[in-house]
Amino acid sequence: MQQTAQHPEFKKTLGTLDAYALGFGSMIGFGWVVLTGGWIENAGTLGAVIAMVIGGLIMLLVGLVYAELTSAMPKAGGEHHYLMRGMGPRWAFVGSWAITGGYIAIVAFEAVALPRTIAYIVPEVNSIPLWTIFDSQVYLVWALVGTVAAIAITIINIIGIKIAGLVQTFVVLFLLAVGAMLVFGATTNGSAANMEPFFTNPGGLATVLIVVPFLYVGFDVIPQASEELKLSPRRIGRLIVVAVLIATAWYVVVILTTSSSMPVGELAASDLATADAMGALFGSPIMANVLLAGGIAGILTSWIALLIGATRLMYAMGRSGMLPAWFGQLHPRFRTPANAIIFVGAISAIAPFFGQGMLGWLVDSGSPSIVIAYLLVAVVFVILRRREPAMDRPFRVGTGRSGMALGIAAIVTTAALLTLYIPGMPAAIAPQSYLLFGLWWVLGLVFLLRIPKGIAPGEDTEHRLLARLASRRDGR
Repeated sequence: MQQTAQHPEFKKTLGTLDAYALGFGSMIGFGWVVLTGGWIENAGTLGAVIAMVIGGLIMLLVGLVYAELTSAMPKAGGEHHYLMRGMGPRWAFVGSWAITGGYIAIVAFEAVALPRTIAYIVPEVNSIPLWTIFDSQVYLVWALVGTVAAIAITIINIIGIKIAGLVQTFVVLFLLAVGAMLVFGATTNGSAANMEPFFTNPGGLATVLIVVPFLYVGFDVIPQASEELKLSPRRIGRLIVVAVLIATAWYVVVILTTSSSMPVGELAASDLATADAMGALFGSPIMANVLLAGGIAGILTSWIALLIGATRLMYAMGRSGMLPAWFGQLHPRFRTPANAIIFVGAISAIAPFFGQGMLGWLVDSGSPSIVIAYLLVAVVFVILRRREPAMDRPFRVGTGRSGMALGIAAIVTTAALLTLYIPGMPAAIAPQSYLLFGLWWVLGLVFLLRIPKGIAPGEDTEHRLLARLASRRDGR
């Protein structure tokens, strides 16, 4: 793309390897280290595997929907543009605000998860106590570890996505090496007897399924960065699907290898089950720390990718007038949405000072918003298939009825997944998570009400929205 004086545009700098590292790494954060023991305890080994496969299939349906729409509209901001074209500006804001909230929650989660993981390896970071908040003690050195990392990652992303992509690729390769060691340990020293019970109660499946959006969120970062990928639209679509399949395989392997290491009761008692499993498989606490290094790698890959996703969406909303124009500006030299990056980076830099008691709340508060966005994207997929059958779709999912059936299946499964978060359901989230979720949407309502009514969806919807906003500012 060429740069103009008025509107500098993104640089296409990410190649194929960078793109795969972005897609896979975005989905492999820290949850696999800390949550696996609970999955096995709640659902049993095979129960947890079945729940993860079901979750992977749901995400595959959503991924296929995204793949087609991204290939048709490869623009920074992804679903913002799909919903604008198919459902109009207000629904575009709802979907964009939803996924942005999920991204920011996970970015904040990673900023807190990093010092927690390092403290497991180097306990000395738990020094200089500050205060107790949300039932957890906050230490100055501990919090500064997360804050300094947040500042560093923010600077890397401002300088350019190419540098962020190089860091992402290196860290993903290290993460895969740690995963290979875990598989080797399980095949040589694991025991099938430790995997029992294979099933516990059916409700355990739901407790695993509610974290699926948190675990898989990230494949949708690829659409956000599509203007910065040196790939054809068709290859971008294929990349999304492959990334979801690889992530599903990763989570299944982690469950099986972890459960083979020690009895379920010992795993359930562990704060970092997968790390302790690695140590048990090799009979060495050093190997537990190696696994935690892989966990740190996962934190960094997810952190970098979701920061990219959140800021590209905020940039798109700023450009379309839904958020202040300050968010819709690119840095004149680096051509990155520097203002949006600084905003999200500041949130992640502050998060560690609220302590590790917020970890679970952040996971659960962001997940319903993510599912809302996925549901809306599935709906707009069906709408555009009916309204614009001749739209250029370089990556097309089925033809005629088969494509429509896939879109309807994505709607049904994401809607079913969303019901798991309803208060009173067996897997309902904590009250604190509902509070964070509600606060995010109250803030969103302030911006939503500023968007003019009566602007019909279509290919030029964004231009008509900007014209209406301009006339409103001019008093016409």
